[in-house]
Amino acid sequence: MRRADRLFQIIQVLRRTRKPLTADAIAAELETSKRTIYRDIATLIEQRVPIRGEAGMGYILEKGFDLPPLMLTPDEIEACVLGAQWVVGHADPALARAAEDLMAKIAETVPDRLRPFVLEPASRARSAWNREPDRIDMVKTRSQIHEGKKITLNYRDEHGRDSERTIWPIAVGYHEAVRLLAAWCELRKDFRSFRTDRVVAAIYHDEKYPERRDLLRARWRRSLVWEAPRDT
Repeated sequence: MRRADRLFQIIQVLRRTRKPLTADAIAAELETSKRTIYRDIATLIEQRVPIRGEAGMGYILEKGFDLPPLMLTPDEIEACVLGAQWVVGHADPALARAAEDLMAKIAETVPDRLRPFVLEPASRARSAWNREPDRIDMVKTRSQIHEGKKITLNYRDEHGRDSERTIWPIAVGYHEAVRLLAAWCELRKDFRSFRTDRVVAAIYHDEKYPERRDLLRARWRRSLVWEAPRDT
């Protein structure tokens, strides 16, 4: 690994954790010596990178540090491209176009020596197959999720029964052939997941739901709603 790449990776490693990391732990991940890590950290500190700590105690990167312009490793490029390929084949048209744009931007951004990792990746995601079409505006739905606003669904369950549900949308889950909208259901007073291909109609409200988004998402994660999708 070039020294410039290693310096960048040290910053990346420190960004991942809020706890001090020892030179031993950093050296083990980057497959280099502890002495090299000490020397590199001293160089970063001289370059005004806000790293606090000392030998034997560990190092931590202070908040608010802005990374330099985009620098990706070959593995990071492969990961980005593989994820983007999957999105192209499985997500709604707006996200699929965004994924294609992302791959094009990466190809234009990285040095020539790394461009084959974008254009001729070693990994490839399978294209979608037997995917059910969405019957809901996914762009608006994602916007409601980000803004913490309610949606009213006219929904038809697997038995053909219609119901009206006002929900607090949380996240969109991507299964092999269908997509699920996870939400708090005001009717059932519990978390439910609704197949997007079974939505008959949707009304997008300006009204925000009363609970804080982060608290609602934390409760939802504890409920493991993806493990047992229910729409009844």
